[in-house]
Amino acid sequence: MWDYTEKVMDHFRNPRNVGKIEDADGVGQVGSLACGDALKLMFNLDDDKRIVDVKFQTFGCASAIASSSALTEMIKGKTIEEALEVTNQDIAEFLGGLPDEKMHCSVMGREALEAAIENYETGATGKRILEGNILCHCFGVTEEEVERVVRNNELSTVEEVTNYCKAGGGCGVCKDDIQKVIDRVKDDINQETEVAEKPTKRITIVEKIKLIQETLDREIRPILKKDNGDLELIDVIGNQVIISFRGMCAGCNVAQFTMEDVVQAKLREFVSEDIVVVEEKA
Repeated sequence: MWDYTEKVMDHFRNPRNVGKIEDADGVGQVGSLACGDALKLMFNLDDDKRIVDVKFQTFGCASAIASSSALTEMIKGKTIEEALEVTNQDIAEFLGGLPDEKMHCSVMGREALEAAIENYETGATGKRILEGNILCHCFGVTEEEVERVVRNNELSTVEEVTNYCKAGGGCGVCKDDIQKVIDRVKDDINQETEVAEKPTKRITIVEKIKLIQETLDREIRPILKKDNGDLELIDVIGNQVIISFRGMCAGCNVAQFTMEDVVQAKLREFVSEDIVVVEEKA
């Protein structure tokens, strides 16, 4: 059982401002039903551009409901600028504190407010529904997002990841998982570097022709023979491979397709990416 304060339990049992505003000036939606937390925040402004009405709908635990309720009470009557000064820590303090493992609920409220204000100011959808495996619940950061910032920015520590995407900057429960992502990406990059730095073996023209013929005999001719067709290797000039179709393939309407999407594709896969296949015309 979580150690909730009396104020958390009060806002959970008697949430303020629950509901929906039709034609709201700003609407923000964050979270994901898949991870158990989702919040929709709506507000209307008066003539002085102050938040005159605010409502929320949430799917989540007691902390999510209480944090949403508290946020609506805290921003009512404020201007947009004043509302943006409310932090997730302010929400937690307003409630007398939240368990470390539930701090993401207060962060979700702050993000919903930001999304609603962005919707009001820019007309953007105001929806920020996360998809994928959420690694950091405090800031709603997925494993894919962490992997991307680690790879793109060559990050090597959890602290750096926190600076780039906030993951790990809340309760800290996800730090071990963040480190695992860092290690995995580092291993992948090392393997990619080894492959890139591995010298390409230079082959002679005789070896190249032999490899081309072997590929034709093993990968291509058996396919053509099933339809009573065949081909013959005529010549190799640099990266140009000259062939001639035989049997039912000769003069076939799909010969061009066969040459490019079958013959050329297989030779590029097994011999060299630079190969260009052309057909010798009688």
